[in-house]
Amino acid sequence: MATTYAELPNKLVSAANGVDYAYRETGDGEVPLVLLQHFRGNLDSRDPALIDALAPGRRVVTFDNTGVGGSSGQTPDTVRQMARDAIAFITALGSGQADILGFSIGSFVAQEIALIRPAIIRRLVLASSAPQGAAGMHGWAPDVIDAVGARQTNPEGVLDVFYAPSASSRQAGQQALKRMFSRTQCRDRPTTRCAGRSMLWVVSARDFELDTGHA
Repeated sequence: MATTYAELPNKLVSAANGVDYAYRETGDGEVPLVLLQHFRGNLDSRDPALIDALAPGRRVVTFDNTGVGGSSGQTPDTVRQMARDAIAFITALGSGQADILGFSIGSFVAQEIALIRPAIIRRLVLASSAPQGAAGMHGWAPDVIDAVGARQTNPEGVLDVFYAPSASSRQAGQQALKRMFSRTQCRDRPTTRCAGRSMLWVVSARDFELDTGHA
């Protein structure tokens, strides 16, 4: 039986929206902790050490949003649709509620889920987040695009975006990347260029619409 995130099998679940979602899960618990990923991230973009630290005593689930990695469908170009798709995935898991940890773009999606379907969230954690209208939240900084928006991402670009320039932070980032690439078999499908463009459009189009009028 797999004991670490790096050893978990890839799974598929069919949701009511017609999308087959690729996901991994570990641990046990009635209410899952569902992790929402950053820009261009897939199942292999999670640090196994983080998942392994969260898993004892609870069920932890990671997944590819619609059109990303191993999930079917077309990548949405709005945060609202990403949130609706995430709700469809959580519902397909068979749990009435979930704890949600959203990171970066995943934190935007998490906020929108809370507005669309607040009853589905038991606890909400936002990491590397900001509200609509915050400085620098609309559009993409050139250094970010150059680092992680290109056709092929590279380790140095990832380090530049997600870690501070200090020696200790760069070392921690290098160690995390090494753990992420420790899985050599059954890796997730890379995020396509088309999916990346759709996610770029999410922010550059200023479509992060936080309101209370959702059905």
